Amino acid sequence: MKTYIFIGLASLAGILSVSAQSTEKSIQIVIENPWQTEKIDEPVVIDLHSLNTDFTIKSALVSDGTTEIPSQLDDMNGDARADELAFVVNLPAASQKTLTVTLSSQQATSHYPARVYAEMLFRTSKKKRYAKGYAIYADGDADTYNIQHHHGAAFESELVAYRIYFNEKQTTDLYGKFHKGLEIEESQFYPTDEQLKRGFGDDVIKVNNSCGAGTLRGWDGIQTTFIKPVAIRGQRILASGPVRTIVDAEVKGWKYQGKELNMTNRYTLYAGHRDTQVDVIFDTSLTDEVFATGVQNITGHADKYSDHHGLVASWGTDWPVNDTLKYKKETVGLATYIPQKYVIKEATDKENFLYILSAPGQRSFRYYTMFTSCKETFGYPTKEKWFAHVKEWKKQLEQPIKIQIVNL
Repeated sequence: MKTYIFIGLASLAGILSVSAQSTEKSIQIVIENPWQTEKIDEPVVIDLHSLNTDFTIKSALVSDGTTEIPSQLDDMNGDARADELAFVVNLPAASQKTLTVTLSSQQATSHYPARVYAEMLFRTSKKKRYAKGYAIYADGDADTYNIQHHHGAAFESELVAYRIYFNEKQTTDLYGKFHKGLEIEESQFYPTDEQLKRGFGDDVIKVNNSCGAGTLRGWDGIQTTFIKPVAIRGQRILASGPVRTIVDAEVKGWKYQGKELNMTNRYTLYAGHRDTQVDVIFDTSLTDEVFATGVQNITGHADKYSDHHGLVASWGTDWPVNDTLKYKKETVGLATYIPQKYVIKEATDKENFLYILSAPGQRSFRYYTMFTSCKETFGYPTKEKWFAHVKEWKKQLEQPIKIQIVNL
């Protein structure tokens, strides 16, 4: 069976201006943190369509008084027009902040330092030479695992890096770091000996057939199932920084529980974050389908924490690759949080600690997943500290900021 690959640019940076005359609109955004704990690098996302501008938005300037806040415009539907404005802010406990946003029809002149990165690399006829791409689709029964370098799209923040296998597993595999910083563009997920000596991180988990950290799977009543059979399988990079990355894992015609589902798993990773937001999107409303996600039970002997209300975490040690001579064992902590309204029950199979979930009548649902590596100089070196952190993480997620938009 042939495999068909389509590569298309997703960046707004290459869109040509069609008008020499600048049109602008300014708004104020009032952001409130009602919680009694500060929020650092809190994501703010503005739906540009809700602002009713009468021009095509090609740049945005976000200001906190005289301080410019790095931001980005993202095209979410592939029509080469900006749909969302995204940035992150720091908010003290029980505080409010008013920001000014100026939208313009002119191309951006500001260039912000990257705090995140995403890449998709296709193999070429030359060994160790790769072509950058932004989207790939293939026949659902094609052997797609080795089409891409590092076996699928990869994305990172300063703290962590992920990759998504481009096959029926669609597993999130994990790259841990010793020090904060961006590494994937240089290391391509496989650091050299020289890079390792310089303190680069690398792969920290052998996911086997598990859900790794928060991979969505099917559920047959006893164990998780892979995302197959499908008619078409794809991946896309919708955004690669400087503030957030957005990567899609997409299937069409997934024959599952008597249905044919078109599903997108959208992973969004923000600057300053180790957790990634997972949006599971369908083109029609769900009925009685059930799914599973959670965390890997590493080697089958991991330590587990669950609050029995959507939060599950694990802590375990294993070799991340088959080469046990060159590489050493890695200890990682994993965590996944599913809002209680989607949870049916807890479950386990031979490789995972799970929640079974459903969203009848909905066309999407959202959950979160994250990990830490014990090698981090900035992370959580013990299971006690990791499990304490995941409890606070859930509290943070359940105390969202409030956003009010005021037209000037």
